Amino acid sequence: MSIPASDIDLHSDDVLNDPYPVYQTLRDLSSAVYLPRVEAYFIGRYVDVRRALEDWQTFSSAKGIGLNPVINEAWIEALICQDPPVHTDRRVLMDEALGPRSIRPLEETIDARAQELAGRLLAMGQFDGVADCALDLPINVVMDLIGWPEDVRPGLLSLADGSWNAAGPEGARMQSGLNQLGQMMALIAEIYDNNRVIPGGFAAQLVDAAHEGVISRESAIGMLAGYVVAAFETTISAMASGLWLFSQFPDEWQKLRNKPALLTLLANEVVRMEAPIQNFARYVAQDAVLSDGSRIPAGSWAIVSYGSANRDERTFAEPDRFLLDRKERINVGFGAGPHRCAGQGLARMELRAVFGALLERVERFELTGVPERNLNNITRAFRSLPLRVVGGG
Repeated sequence: MSIPASDIDLHSDDVLNDPYPVYQTLRDLSSAVYLPRVEAYFIGRYVDVRRALEDWQTFSSAKGIGLNPVINEAWIEALICQDPPVHTDRRVLMDEALGPRSIRPLEETIDARAQELAGRLLAMGQFDGVADCALDLPINVVMDLIGWPEDVRPGLLSLADGSWNAAGPEGARMQSGLNQLGQMMALIAEIYDNNRVIPGGFAAQLVDAAHEGVISRESAIGMLAGYVVAAFETTISAMASGLWLFSQFPDEWQKLRNKPALLTLLANEVVRMEAPIQNFARYVAQDAVLSDGSRIPAGSWAIVSYGSANRDERTFAEPDRFLLDRKERINVGFGAGPHRCAGQGLARMELRAVFGALLERVERFELTGVPERNLNNITRAFRSLPLRVVGGG
């Protein structure tokens, strides 16, 4: 089956601001659509995206997950750019640090911090959903958990956010991202080389493993960079997106207030609607036949779209509707397969804590201005989110 081509620019400001109509256009064309602008095949239907994420032998990460050779060379030691068995061995260290056994003792601390945050937001009345809410737990709890030294914390998140742009195609946004990525990696290398991580944190475990010869210095630095993504990016994006979604779908907030047990499903639906990671590239190591018979030839690059898959009407009823108790509880907002999000347990815990703390106190969320998107080649997030809370308890 021949694969259609499209001149759509996935990385234009307009598309990054609202990609979902474009995703639907591409999904409707075929299981795979060739994009000459980036010389890659777009995969956007849920069944095909899921298969690509799970079939690492065909859709390989080992040559990189970016759309330019510079970033793929720079990230050669990053965990997201590894296939099994190398990935499997290294992933154990991250899963142990961010797994249920390690984060369970944090639940009480996170709940207490969430209660403080809820009280502060109510007292403020009007606030920014990013600066005043979404950043709170990652900066005040998770930075300690990972063990980043105090002096690097203010700049680390900004550098990490910008560095994702480096994974896009050649352009001003990509070049700016490369600069920020270089700064972030240099900062992490300096912390590693001078052993400045806080003892007892997850970062210290990685440094110890490197000193013991379990992993190399370069691998340790690459995995430390991975902690920034796994523990911060997903949570910050999802927290702000949750606030925005409840302002747009007030009936769902009332539903949650009436049935707090739905908190366990909150993270799933938030990341389905607004996947923090929208797209990653994969190298097609062998001919790939997709669900409609489309064949992507070996040696090609593919864009695997989490954001598109999660809005695929072939899998989800009313895909553009935020629905906490929807029947389809599968999505790829936290990834799937070997590269599923290592920090999703922590993200779920933080989302449950913050929105749980707000349930009895907030009747509704209202926008007080126009939200500003943080346009990025890979991630989807808000730069600012002006909100007002109306007390309800």
